[in-house]
Amino acid sequence: MPSDLVYETKIKHSGLFNFKDLYNMVFEWLDDHGYSVEEKKYVEKVKASGKEIEIKWECKRKITDYFRFKIKLSYRILGLVEVEVQPQGSQQKIKTNKGEVEIKVQAYLDKDYEERWEATPFYKFLRGVYEKYIIKSRVKEMEDKLTDEALDLVNNIKAFLLLEART
Repeated sequence: MPSDLVYETKIKHSGLFNFKDLYNMVFEWLDDHGYSVEEKKYVEKVKASGKEIEIKWECKRKITDYFRFKIKLSYRILGLVEVEVQPQGSQQKIKTNKGEVEIKVQAYLDKDYEERWEATPFYKFLRGVYEKYIIKSRVKEMEDKLTDEALDLVNNIKAFLLLEART
């Protein structure tokens, strides 16, 4: 099944952020946009410097019988500790987390993901002609739409981390 990487970036943040809220916010964004989320990996190690967490998600959304959007997310959290902070203008202290987080976002456009055009070499040839000449503009349109969605997700994560850092 042909899968083209159309967008890739890394988000890095060091400082205050609520890990549970970040996790839930990203999951809800994906769910709201029609993605099924499969957690491929979740490893948590407790060290003297704090928790180390590694998470890998593979998120898929069917667009048509031919196209599917796939977003892969890899989280790496280092030195995660719980801290109490007092937000500006507040008398109450709140519990949050402090540490380093790095999130790698990759967006792929899956074409012929049900592998209907893979049965024979002739079908594979036809698929190549189909993509190159008949639906070339449609492929570009799908790549642009997926890139826009991935950018929206990235901007939401960045905005969340920026707001959290101001706590």
